[in-house]
Amino acid sequence: MDILKRFRTPVLIGAGALVFAVALFVGLISPQSHKLSSLQAKEAQLQSQQAHLQSEIATLKSEKAHISTSCAQLTKALTEIPGTPDVSSFLQQVTNLAVTTGNPNTPTISVLQAPSSGAAASGATPVQVSLTLNGNYAQMSAFIKGLTSFPRLFTVTSLNVTGGPIATAGGAVNPGTGGYSLNMTGAIYYSLGRQNVCQAGSTGA
Repeated sequence: MDILKRFRTPVLIGAGALVFAVALFVGLISPQSHKLSSLQAKEAQLQSQQAHLQSEIATLKSEKAHISTSCAQLTKALTEIPGTPDVSSFLQQVTNLAVTTGNPNTPTISVLQAPSSGAAASGATPVQVSLTLNGNYAQMSAFIKGLTSFPRLFTVTSLNVTGGPIATAGGAVNPGTGGYSLNMTGAIYYSLGRQNVCQAGSTGA
């Protein structure tokens, strides 16, 4: 009995200390540990979001670097194949080519097949045209060579040069010899609905 009394006080003190430790863990240490885990999870999420944003920024910078090239390609494509069936612009371009090659004569252009009112809203639609130009040998030669760098897409289906002498046996024709007539048929193209979004963006800005 004395022994039991002797150890009862230390046992009660030890039990009380254990209860206090459990209460301290439940009330203070465990919530702090949970908060730490939550903060670590949020930190990992923020790091993932930051990496994603950096990737998007790098993509935007890359796209911005290619905007000028893409706009130049789009402008060139719309020059070759405009968004409207405008034959008058083709006539102006042909006339300019004739002038730059030294020909004072204005080319004559006839529309062989008018643009269809029911043309598809996408894809290139051809317009069949015929072109006639008179001049000397040098002017005809320069005009035909100039068609290779023509701004408007023009596919030639037939080309005939009549009148004037023809070089034979490796001989040369005097460049100033006149009386030549160039007759050409082919097609120009347009694509309904095509717009230069680069210029539209600049205008809107």
